[in-house]
Amino acid sequence: MKTILGREIPDYIKGYGHVRPFQGAFSDVGVKTRTAVRLTSVIPNDQKVLPTLEDALDKLNINDGMTISFHHHLRNGDYVLNKVMERLAARGVKDLTVAASSIFPIHAPLVEHIESGVVTGLVANYISGPVAEAVSKGKLKKPAIMQTHGGRARAIESGELHIDVAFLAAPTADTYGNVNGVYGDAACGSLGYAVADAEYADKTIAITDHLVPYPAYPIEISQVFIDYIVKIDSIGDPKGIVSGTTRITKDPVALIIAKRATEVINASGLVREGMSFQTGAGGTSLAVAAELKKIMQHEGVVGSFASGGITGYLVEMLEEGLFRSLFDVQCFDLKAIESYRDNPTHQFMSASMYGNPHTKGAVVNNLDIMILGATEIDTDFNVNVTTGSNGVIMGGSGGHSDTAAGSKLAIVVTNLMKARLPIIKDKVITVTTPGESIDVVVTERGIAVNPQRGDLLEKLKMTNLPLMTIEELKLLAEKITGVPKGVETSEKIVAVIEYRDGSVIDVVRKVDSVS
Repeated sequence: MKTILGREIPDYIKGYGHVRPFQGAFSDVGVKTRTAVRLTSVIPNDQKVLPTLEDALDKLNINDGMTISFHHHLRNGDYVLNKVMERLAARGVKDLTVAASSIFPIHAPLVEHIESGVVTGLVANYISGPVAEAVSKGKLKKPAIMQTHGGRARAIESGELHIDVAFLAAPTADTYGNVNGVYGDAACGSLGYAVADAEYADKTIAITDHLVPYPAYPIEISQVFIDYIVKIDSIGDPKGIVSGTTRITKDPVALIIAKRATEVINASGLVREGMSFQTGAGGTSLAVAAELKKIMQHEGVVGSFASGGITGYLVEMLEEGLFRSLFDVQCFDLKAIESYRDNPTHQFMSASMYGNPHTKGAVVNNLDIMILGATEIDTDFNVNVTTGSNGVIMGGSGGHSDTAAGSKLAIVVTNLMKARLPIIKDKVITVTTPGESIDVVVTERGIAVNPQRGDLLEKLKMTNLPLMTIEELKLLAEKITGVPKGVETSEKIVAVIEYRDGSVIDVVRKVDSVS
């Protein structure tokens, strides 16, 4: 069968189940039901703190075929997933599904557990490094399931993704299970992606290297959801958690792209009192924020909020009075962590509050402007941020699809060519975000507006911006690079790409070699 985008997918995928094909960004709305939460009552004087991780695993009684989860706020500094999996493998547990909100290169030991059958399923919003290569080669028994940030929270809360045990890496925890991410050697700031896991898992264990007397403060995740607490030597390496300072690009081409993107924003009419904004942590995205800052200062505009993964640059805009608040699902650098800890207008949001489409209103629905990246774009404006030009998994949606669907103006900023390859194709290898959610593509050579946005195109025609059709941009790139060869894959499906509502928007097929 086909999705509404014309992508051919089976109606049943072994290891995944029956497929509900993607039929549009807002085709699955209406009354939804959250699953009931199973809680184990604790009576006075019950002790939650256990001496060792081994004692905790004894209590948790993890068996073959279970689903266990981890969060990714420690990013490439995370020790918890590897430590837990090492212990479970030593116990002979098999056929586990690892539901980690994201997988990074530090999680390379997971490949061995995939090869040995300890892990046969993987659910994540983003996968990079050796694990991504292993999945692309077909080493995982079942297809990996790749979700969006909001889609993962939706799946957990609806019961589609049932978690038997959640392992919560806690930078700070008290003796009754109250947790925060702002103190301790592995402080990472907001723990927004861990909330659904903690609340909906049958059992939740907080693993910390900073155990404090009751009560911890502030409380991000409450004691009412925590079954056990274990203290270990270290939950993560701070150098892998934060980059220290996230910097604006100095690349002249990227700066041209950022300047043009900001001119598009200004021409749209959305730079106004109470505006809202989100951008990524990459150098080009931050350059857009820097240019936008100048316009807001010149016009005397104060925005309502900026959101997402928060960087020090957005913190500066908050402190300078350009936004009234920040909504933070995760912190990207030290300045963001400090601001989140100390400034009450720098607010916490869970992944569900951020992007879950099956709630009474996600934060993304109130976004005016969203700056996005892309690995590939096609002439229908579909965007790929899941696989590279070789067909190998190298990322995933994260909040890409969530924010694109919710924002009034979704702008993709990208070089027209990367590594001598054109970014705009007839068809992307993998659809991550549907073209209906993308409004503008900004490159150093020209700007393409989605034909669905005739209103925006008319506004941009009144500027001196180099407007082109998406087809013209594609041909311009191909004149320089030539037409690239297609990627050869087998029929074996190694990953299923779910849209934020749980429908299948595309699949990833096995590649014969990883280059």
